[in-house]
Amino acid sequence: MSFLRNLFAREGVLNSAQVGKAKDGTRAKVAGVVLVRQRPGEGKAIFITLEDETGITNVLLWARDFEKYRRPVMASRLMEVHGIIQHSEEDVVHLMGAHVVDRTAELERLSEDHQTRPQLSRADVFEHPQMPRDHVPRGRHPRNVRILPASRDFH
Repeated sequence: MSFLRNLFAREGVLNSAQVGKAKDGTRAKVAGVVLVRQRPGEGKAIFITLEDETGITNVLLWARDFEKYRRPVMASRLMEVHGIIQHSEEDVVHLMGAHVVDRTAELERLSEDHQTRPQLSRADVFEHPQMPRDHVPRGRHPRNVRILPASRDFH
């Protein structure tokens, strides 16, 4: 995320540390790599954990808003969320999400020699991507290693 911070800062997107220090009730935008998407119990809210170079941000998205933003919530590897910052009595900070944007395309800026084109499949099928044997140049770090952790999601 540090490589993309200038881009997001120009757009007024806060980092996790700034969200944690912001006043209760402040409108904010935050972006980060999606670590976890959870829909516990009766599922009236979705909890999303975003990570950037300064820490994590806890996002709460009500189920009615989730239905509106289902695709970006479920498909994003890099997510931007707009909402209102809320401090609990236990001093836990949440961003109460109102708008979700899939910013995954920004990850392509991190490489100069190839574009990110993940292999897609149906949700009930797990396919292993096939890389050509000559994909990794000798003596160089392989570009096909997983840089971002897979998110842990509800189904």
